[in-house]
Amino acid sequence: MHVVDAPTDNWVERWLPPGIVPYAQLMRLDRPIGWWLLLLPCWWGLLLGQIATGAGLLNGRWLLWHGLLFLAGAIVMRGAGCTMNDIADQDFDVKVARTKSRPIPSGRVSRQQAWLFLAAQLLVGLVILLQFDRFTVLLALGSLLIVAVYPFMKRITHWPQAVLGLAFNWGALLGWSATHGSLNLPPLLLYAGGIFWTLAYDTIYAHQDKDDDVLIGVKSTALLFGANTRPWLGFFFLMAGMLIATSFYSSGTGWFAYAGLAAAALHGTWQVFTFDHANANHCLKLFRANRMLGLLLAVGLFLDLITS
Repeated sequence: MHVVDAPTDNWVERWLPPGIVPYAQLMRLDRPIGWWLLLLPCWWGLLLGQIATGAGLLNGRWLLWHGLLFLAGAIVMRGAGCTMNDIADQDFDVKVARTKSRPIPSGRVSRQQAWLFLAAQLLVGLVILLQFDRFTVLLALGSLLIVAVYPFMKRITHWPQAVLGLAFNWGALLGWSATHGSLNLPPLLLYAGGIFWTLAYDTIYAHQDKDDDVLIGVKSTALLFGANTRPWLGFFFLMAGMLIATSFYSSGTGWFAYAGLAAAALHGTWQVFTFDHANANHCLKLFRANRMLGLLLAVGLFLDLITS
């Protein structure tokens, strides 16, 4: 069965056995943009942390290993977060045309099966996490409360995007700590910048759902800002750029990192000026385009690292 809000003819529906498809859809394997947005701050923190050591690519094998661990962890934990979100939102999703074909509201995965699947994903995530040092493990566990409360925030506040930002950018802290075994100012600034980035892209995403959100009684920054969203997006992208630039400066990065940041800033500017709050399809296009914005930052940091 095709999920309405997933890309048509995606690899999950084409290649996976029918019995596995509902679970792959539940963890959104048919929509990779989510795990990209979770992964990229991890890579930013990892690369920035390595640059800050001043050792270049020394111990590069650990950099590659940690990068792959973050990739696997992002896919699994994003899947766990989506599963938890769908369990919490079952009563809402069944009322909305865009979401009622998802595995739980459509009845293809029972609530009990969803809980078991969530437990399995969390177990895999724990195995991945235990490959890191003790400080990073404890730091990662500290994000679980944010992840747990996020699905319920849209019931009580117009700012669930801020809570998503707290969760989705935690990897910036983990990437740094994987190299240093501690935290200091640069990763905190990077984390704060990522939060503002998430506020921008998830506000854009939320504009797709405004009518349904009003119908079912949930809140978002899209509903809060309405037709006045564009200046807010500009503010969010500006704050993200300033905080990330400050994290680069305090880490001693070179000009490649700033070049990547400048390219990302131009990308964000393009999003602000082309944003149309009344065009749901374009909002989705802009939301997905944030993978490129995040990759521009990552490539700039990587080039800075290998040339330092």
